[in-house]
Amino acid sequence: PSTFKPQVGQAGKDVVWVPTPQALVEKILDMAQVTPQDFLIDLGSGDGRTVITAAKRGLRAQGIEYNHDMVKLARRNAAAEGVSGRAVFTNADLFESDFSQAQVLTMFLLPQLNMKLRPAILAMTPGTRVVSNSFRMEDWLPDQTERLPECTSWCTAYLWIVPARVAGTWELTQGKLTLEQKFQMISGTLDSWPIRDGRLLGNEITFTVGNAVFNGRVEANTMSGRLTGGIGGDFSGTKQ
Repeated sequence: PSTFKPQVGQAGKDVVWVPTPQALVEKILDMAQVTPQDFLIDLGSGDGRTVITAAKRGLRAQGIEYNHDMVKLARRNAAAEGVSGRAVFTNADLFESDFSQAQVLTMFLLPQLNMKLRPAILAMTPGTRVVSNSFRMEDWLPDQTERLPECTSWCTAYLWIVPARVAGTWELTQGKLTLEQKFQMISGTLDSWPIRDGRLLGNEITFTVGNAVFNGRVEANTMSGRLTGGIGGDFSGTKQ
């Protein structure tokens, strides 16, 4: 019925419902650097505020929500804001849903649920932005953390950029690059030289060897970029 009013703390399938403060919704979208070209999916979309706010910024956005009364409420809220064309809500179990097409994924779930989703998130397209309200993903450290000032609860957002998969051996113009990877952190060697400060931000890769800094891009099994310091110049190569 249209008289349905959600109650903070009401039981859900996996979590109780607590709305994200609107100021944090805006911060989450800012951190993800959303553009109208992005498709956003919100896991456990509740009253629809994140999806609706994204749609008001010009995005196509989808909420996945298990509670059908909340889905109906979210659809009414989207209609009231004039964004029904861009804000859609699916009544479904997020663990049985495909969210792989999103460029931006948002969620306000418990840590154990984040961890259950983590393998699927890591399999998403490198560069996908993932933002969680308040809860992290254990040893996958966030790329950015923001906390709202003058806020009393549910005030922190964590951003991860899904990293490219680079572990293994690469034949570069400068030698044999062997990489080990832990999420966005990389280590290894170029020939016998150890690499330092190795990091991924989606497809972007950076590391230092000696006094040379490599800044490049990974596309599937190819890597290319610029080398500054040392002998300088370009580098490129393929994964073996």
